[in-house]
Amino acid sequence: MSVDAYGGRVAVHEQAIDGFGTVRVLPLDPKADAGVVHGWVSEPRAAFWGMNGLTEEQVREIYAHLDTLDTHHAFLALHDGEPVGLLQTYEPDADRVGECYDVEPGDIGVHILLAPAGRDGARPGWSASVLTAFSAFVLVGLDRRRVVVDPDVRNEKAIARFLRQGFERGPVVVLPEIDLPDVYLPEKRAQLAFLRRETAFRP
Repeated sequence: MSVDAYGGRVAVHEQAIDGFGTVRVLPLDPKADAGVVHGWVSEPRAAFWGMNGLTEEQVREIYAHLDTLDTHHAFLALHDGEPVGLLQTYEPDADRVGECYDVEPGDIGVHILLAPAGRDGARPGWSASVLTAFSAFVLVGLDRRRVVVDPDVRNEKAIARFLRQGFERGPVVVLPEIDLPDVYLPEKRAQLAFLRRETAFRP
């Protein structure tokens, strides 16, 4: 993979998408990227991400902690050199979602936060193009069989976006509260959805 100009990091995935441009996926740098991520998670539209009200330093600390884990990883997506999305991957059997469904070999969980519309406003196909790159990276680049997502059941826009992308609606579940020294997550009613590799790359 090429070295991207954004921080000099090596892209773990690079994909040219017709009519959109090139998407590069880089490992998130908690220190260098905290400002960008903080700007996104602080917006009202990102309320379901659960970081509204946090300082930039708190966001940096959260991702610095994530960076120490073998089971959870964070990535930044760039489109023509500009940050356009945040991808977090995790092993479902090492996460609370694994208590709520039957984990299959080859499963991987993801959380996705897309950047707000740029100066030119929303563009048709923008979200689908970034999600396409994320799906290719996770299913092909990481050699996984199935992706699981767990958006808040009230986040109708995110659920609809996943379903348009080919995800299959699963059950509504209650993710248990997590209260540990390093992390606190409140109880969450989530809509599970799944994307199999053969569905994402159907001929």
